[in-house]
Amino acid sequence: MAFSALCVLLGMIGAVVPGMPTTVFILMAAWAAMRSSPRMHAWLYAHASFGPMLRNWDDGGRVSRRVKWMATLSMAASSALIVFVSTRPWLAGLALASMACVLAWLWLRPEPAPDPEA
Repeated sequence: MAFSALCVLLGMIGAVVPGMPTTVFILMAAWAAMRSSPRMHAWLYAHASFGPMLRNWDDGGRVSRRVKWMATLSMAASSALIVFVSTRPWLAGLALASMACVLAWLWLRPEPAPDPEA
C-alpha cells in the first residue's frame, strides 16, 4: 500500500512538473492498490482525472488524444530546456532520442472510442 501511495504522489507531481511522467506512476499505483488496498484501488478508478485513464488502459491499452497531446507538449518543453541548458551534447541527444521513442510508442497506442454522450 505504501508503494501505491508513493506512486500516486509521484503521479501528482508529474502532472505539474514537465518531463516527469504521470501515467506510468498512476498505472503502477493501480497495480499495487489492486493487490494491497481495495479501497485505494476503488478511489483511483473513481477519481475524476485518473479513473478514465485507468479504464482506457484496461480496455486494450488505449490512450486519449488529449493525453497524447499533453505528453507531446510537455516533452517539447522539456526538450527545449534540455537543449538550452545541457553542457554535454551526447547526453542531450540521448534524452531527446529517448523522448522521441516514447512519443512514437505513445502515438501508436489506440485511442478510446468517442463518448456517445459527449
